Amino acid sequence: MMYQRAEVERVLPYLFDPIAAYGIKSEVYVEDGMPKGYSDPSHGNSVFASLSDVRRAWKEADLSLVERQAVFMRFVLDDTYEDAGKQTGKQKSGARKATERGVGKVTAWLNGEPYVDGYDSMPELAAA
Repeated sequence: MMYQRAEVERVLPYLFDPIAAYGIKSEVYVEDGMPKGYSDPSHGNSVFASLSDVRRAWKEADLSLVERQAVFMRFVLDDTYEDAGKQTGKQKSGARKATERGVGKVTAWLNGEPYVDGYDSMPELAAA
């Protein structure tokens, strides 16, 4: 499975919440009264597996302290880039870059690839 940046960003807010899986709505959720079809568990929603994988990547990926702080403030605390920049002693643009690099490094680690700046915008990686 190849991870996309958006999928990583979707679960980052739940990174440090031990019961987060109970609060994430499954994409295949069927409301009461709606018809239900046959479902194959092997093709089910992977949001819970993604959360587990991202938690491991957070521990294992080679993020700098500033990148960890910026990602944490932006996605877990839901701070703005401006607030994250103030807390890390950076400008708004520096906080944005540190956040993007941090998410990129986590995504690259999950995909078993080395991180390079612009990871998500590289044409050969985007086509994969």
